[in-house]
Amino acid sequence: MPEILPRCATDAPPERPARAEHAPPAFAALDLGTNNCRLLIAAPGPGGFRVLDSFSRIVRLGEGLAQTGRLSDTAMDRAAAALRACADKLGRRPVRRLEAVATEACRRAENGPAFLARIAEETGLRLRIISAREEAELAMESCAPLLETVDRRALLFDIGGGSTEIAWIRVPAGAADGAPPDLIGYVSLPLGVVTLAERAGQDCFTERGFFEVVEEVATHLAEFDRIHRIGQEIRAGGVRLMGTSGTVTTLAGVAMALPRYRRPLVDGKTLDCEAADLALGDLFALGRKGLAEHPCVGPDRVEFVLPGCAVYAAIRRVWPTPRLTVADRGLREGMLTRMMRAERAAPRRRAR
Repeated sequence: MPEILPRCATDAPPERPARAEHAPPAFAALDLGTNNCRLLIAAPGPGGFRVLDSFSRIVRLGEGLAQTGRLSDTAMDRAAAALRACADKLGRRPVRRLEAVATEACRRAENGPAFLARIAEETGLRLRIISAREEAELAMESCAPLLETVDRRALLFDIGGGSTEIAWIRVPAGAADGAPPDLIGYVSLPLGVVTLAERAGQDCFTERGFFEVVEEVATHLAEFDRIHRIGQEIRAGGVRLMGTSGTVTTLAGVAMALPRYRRPLVDGKTLDCEAADLALGDLFALGRKGLAEHPCVGPDRVEFVLPGCAVYAAIRRVWPTPRLTVADRGLREGMLTRMMRAERAAPRRRAR
């Protein structure tokens, strides 16, 4: 049997399907992003949920979108192949409820809705395009279990493929006992690792190009800071900086000197920001060849690591904090948490 994980779990080895009459109710969450297509199938478990199956593939759906305003035929074909694989997995296991969403690439692309209509016809999967606000709320939902009683506020960032979401969160007194946090404000910057990699290209591998991206992102963040006075709150104490993205988990893996990336060691880990900053410097010094050979990066992510690190460096510049909590969880976990909470609440509503 798979390990019971607290609240959230992802990308675990698939569980052998149980006999249909004894199988627990399964829920599925599908996230089609600018760079990745991810599926998570899970069943409720003590204190959270248990992963039954998962899928993740780099599809680069947003490739060329910034230049043309459209999803390219090649990118759509890659994503369609991944979504067919997801449909096959879902077809092999009864699922009580499925939530399937698309994010920044389909939000921005002129032909995004047409592509999703094609997917519905070819696979039966009906994906809905969610707003940037809902994207921030789902990330907050998945990361809420990492909050502690000492936290008054949390600043959560998610560096995605096509955009970066920043969520400014109020932590209620009972957060550690399951009370949901409140989203005070959010901002979605159209600057993600794919869009920056395409625009900056080789420049991010140079010191000058890297810091030009840092300056651009920091300018956007400073405006959000002026509205919410986040820096002032950080100086007053009780603010937790949290990051969820491939960029921040990679920084954690390097800072922890992991011989290979291991999610259980990284998810929920709180790092000294100085250690994360040193890891950023180490990644920058590796260059393209060194990044391709690094066990926490690999050849598929070479182009995206330094643009993501530039966004992280901008966040650190505008909001310097002593510690960073790393979350290897995101939209899928947030969707699953919501679905299972609604399932538990249904009998109580019927009883009333």
